[in-house]
Amino acid sequence: MSDFARRLIAWQRHHGRTGLPWQGQGDPYRVWLSEIMLQQTQVVTVVGYYTRFLARFPTVVELAGAPLAEVMPLWAGLGYYARARNLHACAVEVVRQHGGCFPRSAGQLAMLPGIGRSTAAAIAAFCFGERVPILDGNVKRVLARHFGIEGDPSQAAVERTLWAQAAQLLPARAAQMPAYTQAVMDLGATVCTRTRPDCVRCPLRARCVALRDSRVDTLPTRRARKAAPLRHALFLVALHKGAVLLEQRPPDGLWGGLLSLPQFESLDALRQSLRAWGPAMPSATPRPMEARRQAFTHFTLEFVPHVLRLARRPTRAAESASRWERLDALESLALPAPLRTLLLQVRDDTG
Repeated sequence: MSDFARRLIAWQRHHGRTGLPWQGQGDPYRVWLSEIMLQQTQVVTVVGYYTRFLARFPTVVELAGAPLAEVMPLWAGLGYYARARNLHACAVEVVRQHGGCFPRSAGQLAMLPGIGRSTAAAIAAFCFGERVPILDGNVKRVLARHFGIEGDPSQAAVERTLWAQAAQLLPARAAQMPAYTQAVMDLGATVCTRTRPDCVRCPLRARCVALRDSRVDTLPTRRARKAAPLRHALFLVALHKGAVLLEQRPPDGLWGGLLSLPQFESLDALRQSLRAWGPAMPSATPRPMEARRQAFTHFTLEFVPHVLRLARRPTRAAESASRWERLDALESLALPAPLRTLLLQVRDDTG
């Protein structure tokens, strides 16, 4: 066993994270669910979602048998909603192609929807003891600093170097793979962090190139970021007797598959839509609220909510993908977090 793996496993026994609800189960369904939820999301946020999701869908068979519309509310607020769509599609494939049992090799796991190479390796290592390396963002940072690997880890050539390095560090015995895999994840998440790493507590500090050369702050090489473009939108908050008009968004794109407020590119487009409700509707005028901003991976959305309080429901307001929902039931709806926050404020102001 490499000295790298030996030190990490020893450190994990005393200092690694324990007590997380998906740990020590050996259940590929639970490990898979946690790995998907943890992509781009911190543990402290995931635990509550994971517990609620598992209570509703305790097995992959039950998840596969549910419509996607029942899955999305349990994901609402967690972000990166393509993960939820792929999660459901993957469950369907596991049941259809594998009889409800996850494949036992990383290669087969990586062929399922939404499971990339590193996630597949994590499942195979934790549940089946396969000797395969993982390479999530935390592990990339650990390896880049420890071995002084230059370049942006998202670039293909650098990533190949990191994969090759990770493969050389694995412990010899399959029985050690769960502890080692957890250890390298935990080190990146709790000690070798992106900012303010705690090098004094690191079990690998004696041979860390970045620490030796005073380059901890510059490794891994940061990606050159372009300024995120700013997009604009208007949202209609149409209210009637404690209910709000919502629309089902298309399965792909921004907030795909979730409920949303009717969205417009301009005030003229919003007014034109209201005119289509009928000559006598609405009697009120939409009232703009303050503009809000929501950052996404590749752009920032600036949106202005327009509140419209109706004395009666217009007969032509709702298209096939629209429906009225009670404001007192917001917590159970598949709403994106910024719109849920907005509607909770509107509800409080109304109440």
